[in-house]
Amino acid sequence: MSTISASDVAELRKQTGAGLMDCKKALQESNGDYEGALDYLRKKGQKVAEKRADKAATEGCVVTVLDAAGTTGVVMALSCETDFVAKNEQFTELAGRLAKLALESKSSTPEELNAQTIDGMTVEARLVEQTGKTGEKIVVSSLYLVSGEKLSSYIHAGAKIGVLLSYQDGGKEGGAEFFRMVAMHIAAMKPQGMNYTELDPDFVARETEAMQNQIKTENEDRARLGKPLKTVPQFVSRLQLTPEVMAAAEEQIKAELKAEGKPEKIWDKIIPGKLDRFIADNTLLDQERCLLNQFYVVDETKTVDAAIKAFGDKASVVAFRRVAIG
Repeated sequence: MSTISASDVAELRKQTGAGLMDCKKALQESNGDYEGALDYLRKKGQKVAEKRADKAATEGCVVTVLDAAGTTGVVMALSCETDFVAKNEQFTELAGRLAKLALESKSSTPEELNAQTIDGMTVEARLVEQTGKTGEKIVVSSLYLVSGEKLSSYIHAGAKIGVLLSYQDGGKEGGAEFFRMVAMHIAAMKPQGMNYTELDPDFVARETEAMQNQIKTENEDRARLGKPLKTVPQFVSRLQLTPEVMAAAEEQIKAELKAEGKPEKIWDKIIPGKLDRFIADNTLLDQERCLLNQFYVVDETKTVDAAIKAFGDKASVVAFRRVAIG
């Protein structure tokens, strides 16, 4: 068996990032042959990857990258098993390199990126190799490619959440900062779609029953504790608020005002606010899932849609992608 020098081990470790003992073992198994040692480490990575295949990769980091023109970008999550590996400099550097590669190759899914080449091998093979080095499952868990006239990106503290937003500001000054705040809202409030008009009616019907039952159950606990009860909504989406429903709601409001002895001459000042309250109370699903229908975290008196319109008549969110670890 050939003599394995400390400098040989150090060089292999420098090139691969594998552990000291792993590098020494690889050189011993290959009789000091450098290429053979590399092959040994790759195979070791495959074996580790097979063992870790069913493990949950719930840690990692999210990165975003835009092209020079600022019109195409990538938001990507590279996942691993522990926060210890996620914070490793080599891991975060790899995440950045993969995001840039996704942008350059216009990859829009993890599968497309896995087929690209990095360091003389496929991304998939490179991740297997990295799994062998860390002893943890490492995968590209989410990847989206977004293009548009203007883009805004936001990474939440800790790099666990990332947002990529395509927008139009209508040429109004301050658009970059305003839509960065919208991206921050998306990070915090987790919208899954743009507007209530995208919701499926059958889904809305199922969610109506589920939300009503949930609030009824909560009210049972609140009643036992002597706390005020929550209003059980009749509806959960603007899709359900037909002209007939809104007309009936207005008539109910008028009846309540009359019963309270409010002068009819001031009803016109009261009714719009009460109708807004009715809409807010009966669109909980929209507020939970749809960006434009959520109340804006920067100004909770407005929906996101209203805030955008207040910023500029021609301003709009064209598309967005939110990626989170875990």
